[in-house]
Amino acid sequence: MYSIVSTAIVCGIQSVVVQVEADVCDGMPALEMVGVLSSEVKEAKERIRTAIRNSGICLSPKKITVNLYPADIRKTGTVFDLPIALAILAAYGKIPQEYLEGILFAGEISLNGEIRPTSGVLPMVLAAKEAGKQVVCVPRENIREAQIVKGITILPGKNLNQVIELIGCFFKGDWKNRKNSDNNIEGMGIDYEKMDCDFAGIHGQLLLKRACEIAASGRHHMLMLGSPGAGKTMAARAVATILPPLAEEEALELARVYSVTGRFEQREKNFRRRPYRSPHHTISLAGMAGGGTVPKPGEISLAHKGVLFLDELTEFKKPVLEALRQPLEERGIRLVRKSGTYFYPADIMLIAAMNPCNCGYFPNRNRCNCSKAMIERHLNKISRPMLDRMDLCVEVQRPSLSELTAKKREETSAEIRVRVERTQRIQQERFEGTGISFNSQIPAGAMEQWCILEPAAEQLLKEAFEQFELTARGYYRIIRVARTIADMEGAEQIGRSHIQESLLFRSLDRKVWQWE
Repeated sequence: MYSIVSTAIVCGIQSVVVQVEADVCDGMPALEMVGVLSSEVKEAKERIRTAIRNSGICLSPKKITVNLYPADIRKTGTVFDLPIALAILAAYGKIPQEYLEGILFAGEISLNGEIRPTSGVLPMVLAAKEAGKQVVCVPRENIREAQIVKGITILPGKNLNQVIELIGCFFKGDWKNRKNSDNNIEGMGIDYEKMDCDFAGIHGQLLLKRACEIAASGRHHMLMLGSPGAGKTMAARAVATILPPLAEEEALELARVYSVTGRFEQREKNFRRRPYRSPHHTISLAGMAGGGTVPKPGEISLAHKGVLFLDELTEFKKPVLEALRQPLEERGIRLVRKSGTYFYPADIMLIAAMNPCNCGYFPNRNRCNCSKAMIERHLNKISRPMLDRMDLCVEVQRPSLSELTAKKREETSAEIRVRVERTQRIQQERFEGTGISFNSQIPAGAMEQWCILEPAAEQLLKEAFEQFELTARGYYRIIRVARTIADMEGAEQIGRSHIQESLLFRSLDRKVWQWE
């Protein structure tokens, strides 16, 4: 007999529906599996045989052939265990074929027949919906992840026998259709009070706070340079508290990334909260950009639509930093492997922090004993192209004792977030229907349309271009930051003061990297 069951495989953060065919006939007893399979899929036949036997299901010795198609996609992972088992049972006549029609199955089977959780369930459910399927059966532990997708009935699988009983009840109409209201993402909010840092706890540092607000408002990349203990890390963590919550579409895309890495639980309780990732400087290239034997997203993709904070920037390996250059421009990363091409989103706001020298106290010569050669060697760990991608560079001074002990009330993150949201609404209205969301994404060819400069501002920018020997990338970044500053003030055109402030945040790299 012949049977067919639907499942799916994850490719990048997308998923492709795969059909599992099974044929049972007389002949030498054997279980053969074909269809460009990885080693873990080939090993599934031993798990499935044992799971079926331990589930109390007796099968007569037959020749069993299982095919997974399309055959031009390499099948990896353990999600095929459940659909293969069901296809074999249906081919034996243990399950009516009509019970399996219209349902997508995914899950790993243990030797005792239990259905174990798997990664990538969310993209699979979305693929099932796009393919027109109305029902998906997933491991019980993955049910909340699957229920994020609206308009799909989710069957929770506990063990093989329970799944067989469940699909029978569903086919006969005895299944009570469960709505997704218990896990509706509409109700998933953000408790900002539980966030680690708040700008109210940062005393003084007016220039730093201003830079953080500008960066958050226009989604600009920022570099902080200062001595240890100046508050760079605290400021970076506080930036996440002034970012508006994710839109539903953004949250769903980010959830896909976490789903394929098996970390969906990190997003479940913070579904609309923008991510904040801070990898250690010992991270590998694959850990940052993604990759591996079975390619998975890296930290730059896990920070999608949020903040990627690189502390001690000069301590990161140079290949790791240089690998960020292209994703910062394209807001995504494409990995080409023998098994295929994988694309992961990487629309991040990069915040980096570093010390000005090895000891961290330059230019304070009372505390810094680093030679000129040592300082240059330290600073040259950051390439000019990487530095050029930083929209804002700010020098962070250690707060004085009077600032730390002052009774002055500092603005809270909630108050700053109101202004950030207002500025971002201006940008969303301006760029509606263009595919652009923030000022940092304005292409060079559209500058004249959306970044109109007043004559005085244009003259100042011309002078700065010659004086600072700006690159084309640096020139446009100054205009983009100035556009954000103008939006914060509600100005239609970019004025001289907006260019002046934007240049202020570009002068640090000239001051430090050209020190003599």
